[in-house]
Amino acid sequence: MTEDAVLGVDSSTQSCKVEIRELATGRLLGSGSAAHPPAYPPCSEQHPRDWVSAFIEATRAALAACPVAPAIRSISVAAQCHGLVLLDAHGEPLRAAKLWNDTTAAPNLAVLVERIGSGRWIRSIGSLPTAAFTIAKLAWLAAHEPGTLDRAATLLLPHDYLTYWLTGARVTDRSDASGTGYFNTDAGQWIPGYLDLAGGPRDWSAMLPTVLAPCQPAGTLTAAAAAALGLEAGTTVAPGGGDQHAAYLGLGLVDGDQYIGIGTSGVVATSRRAPVFDPTGMVDGVADLTGGYLPLVSTLNAARVGEVAARLLGTDLAGLAELALAAGDAPGPVLVPFLDGERKPDRPAARGGLVDVTSHTTREELARAFVEGPLLSLMNARDHLRECNVDLGGNAVAVGGGTRSPATLQLLADLLGDEVTVLDADEATARGACVQAAAVAGEMNVAGLVDLAKRWQPPVRARVAPRRRRRDLTALRARWAEVARSPLLDSGGHALPTPDQDHREETVR
Repeated sequence: MTEDAVLGVDSSTQSCKVEIRELATGRLLGSGSAAHPPAYPPCSEQHPRDWVSAFIEATRAALAACPVAPAIRSISVAAQCHGLVLLDAHGEPLRAAKLWNDTTAAPNLAVLVERIGSGRWIRSIGSLPTAAFTIAKLAWLAAHEPGTLDRAATLLLPHDYLTYWLTGARVTDRSDASGTGYFNTDAGQWIPGYLDLAGGPRDWSAMLPTVLAPCQPAGTLTAAAAAALGLEAGTTVAPGGGDQHAAYLGLGLVDGDQYIGIGTSGVVATSRRAPVFDPTGMVDGVADLTGGYLPLVSTLNAARVGEVAARLLGTDLAGLAELALAAGDAPGPVLVPFLDGERKPDRPAARGGLVDVTSHTTREELARAFVEGPLLSLMNARDHLRECNVDLGGNAVAVGGGTRSPATLQLLADLLGDEVTVLDADEATARGACVQAAAVAGEMNVAGLVDLAKRWQPPVRARVAPRRRRRDLTALRARWAEVARSPLLDSGGHALPTPDQDHREETVR
């Protein structure tokens, strides 16, 4: 006896996680995971073959965990965004992929902003690219490894590559394409002229993947991939998408809900039907998985800051949370957590700043500052979304590894002055990939996809209400903003032009 099922993949920076869910109900049947090689800024790289190895290991573990052998009807891959994958004429990776948190391309990106013009770039793609975006990595490669670029026949993103490995099809989706720096989401078109400026004139159109609609199949599973995974050849493969975008879908969130991600990176996002163009460059007006948009602000330093704090304070993450919750109402130190540079605001050469430490500062107050710092970055991000008239009137839903910390959840609720909800979905991204896979298996349209996501929405695991404290949080946020603006946090490097300036704009096609 077999059960019809779907398989969803989350290929993140840290690992590959796979979920298998019953096609009819969304019930979890089995899951598995496998680690990726560690990668840290400033030079953060992983080889695509390592993603494939982890994918195979995680899939076989998930299949083995199923009580009854599932009949997989569709597969969807969601993965970390922005990474640059170059393939040769035979479809083999030419080098390790530069990842989203690789900041080495910041000087190359600054040159591109100067040439294209920040205002023009925002108006054409909805975002002002940072060193995280794919186009920055391409410009770095053109400057440092031109021979590698000359040998490239295909230009893909991480989720595109895994879909290619599954099917042999060179495809992507709107959500991931909108984070490259060279895709006009509103028009649904690549912008080869920007690629000419980044990597020199060549036939870019022949190198780029086809952008699929939300429920459009990418292809079917090849015999070789099926044998490696332990699945049936010919299985339908969905278009996939970016990791945060899939997580939003997997949580069943709707327009106006607040998605607050606290993982390796920090994210504040919501969905809406109309595009967003932020002249300051803080908000990325990227696409979602349902044909709409997912305006978001993504920071570089989130849950890892807690790991650093635990090491410095001689404790573990549980001990750090206990210390932070024990801090009283005194103002205490303030941390600006730009430990590995920062993405939004775009300051790749920045470093963290800890201020207002006195001879009376307690260990508890230091712990609170380290837990609170990344949350204050997210509050700043939320302010920028609101300044773009983005509706954030829905539920505040926290996701990611950082939500395992009771101190993180409590301090977040305190800063919001509102209840924070955690849904019972440890792997929201893999779950979202399963939702998309089920919609493709059922040949649904976008309306059917959205309805399915709501029907599969996970139950509430926890609700955390704000505390009544005498601490002045308005003053805290003002102090954080003051320190965050300080040029003393920058250790050198190349500062980007200010987003509200239009620099010389070259004609691009």
